[in-house]
Amino acid sequence: MISSFLGRRYKRPVAYLELAAGLLPVLVLALTAWLALAAPPGFIAAAVLAYAALGVVVGLRWKRPARPLGAANRVTLLRGGLIALIAGTLVVPQALAEHVDVVAALALAALVLDGVDGWVARRTGSASAFGARFDMELDAFLILVLCLCLMTIGKVGAWVVAIGALRYVFVLAMRVLPWLARPLPDSLRRKLICVWQVASLLASLSSWIQPELAHMLLGVALLLLIVSFGIDIVWLRRRRFAAASASNPFAESAAQGARMPSGLAVPGPDPGQQGSWGGSGQAQQGARS
Repeated sequence: MISSFLGRRYKRPVAYLELAAGLLPVLVLALTAWLALAAPPGFIAAAVLAYAALGVVVGLRWKRPARPLGAANRVTLLRGGLIALIAGTLVVPQALAEHVDVVAALALAALVLDGVDGWVARRTGSASAFGARFDMELDAFLILVLCLCLMTIGKVGAWVVAIGALRYVFVLAMRVLPWLARPLPDSLRRKLICVWQVASLLASLSSWIQPELAHMLLGVALLLLIVSFGIDIVWLRRRRFAAASASNPFAESAAQGARMPSGLAVPGPDPGQQGSWGGSGQAQQGARS
């Protein structure tokens, strides 16, 4: 309420002030880790830089600085601070290996907040396309960071990074093949695979999971992810040919073999709901509703 009042009364860049204020819990938790766990100073610097990068990206995407971020986005920003702390541990491998359970606890807290921000958005009426994209991008970044953590401590090989990188490869591919950017229908398959993916990463990071079991869990997660991407790419390709034949009746026969059955052609979400963050339906598993 105070930030909303200030934004209307003084036209100050309230959103930027909120982004700056989000650094406070990051500093408090980083200093706590430094004092209680003897975390190296490099961890504090890396966590602050990770949060600063997040703040810059969000600030650039938030087109009206005088407008507050809103309750749900503030919760998401807090989650971003926790992810920045996890990312900060990557520059101190020895400390990360010694305190993997603490890092896993931070990741679990970030996952809990992933559900809280959606609930807050619905309760306060602050749901938005920006918030959904913000939420989704943090989900993707958390997955990538957890993969890097597992590789850094040597629990699994570098192949685990593919779990977090596939989504970004898909986004880059959309630059070359624009038809990949078409919206995808909602999918229970994608949601279930995302849950398995995150749960496997979180469990594998903890000290009570042995490397052999971690390899198995993460191998299954990567296989399921590749299959899921393959299914979506085939679906998008068929839609591409179907759209081409609809605009060119003479191409009907050429596209006949590539068209989806009409009973399965579920309309996708409104492209306008993707906001200004870019991306695709495959990456929207954790998007705020």
